[in-house]
Amino acid sequence: MLGLKVNVLKITQNELKIEVEGVGHTLCNLLQKELLEDKDVDLAGYDIPHPLASNPVIYVRTKGQTTPKEALLRAVMKLLEVGEEFGKELEKALKT
Repeated sequence: MLGLKVNVLKITQNELKIEVEGVGHTLCNLLQKELLEDKDVDLAGYDIPHPLASNPVIYVRTKGQTTPKEALLRAVMKLLEVGEEFGKELEKALKT
């Protein structure tokens, strides 16, 4: 297991800020990209306050049609689907 841990720093009707231990830019960039493609998301981003000592902080603000929790969970599910599809295509390609 990766040793991930998620801490909720702020949660309101339209805003969510979480700190994620055990990840870096790769996952955060993917989540940010997916969140920004969601029509219900007003703002999405992340910050790594110090690359050697800090965990990423992910921020999501929605337009009010959905909660930031729902938007973040949708983005995670979409990334899981993409990863699964990539895995299947990679297996096919490597069989040749």
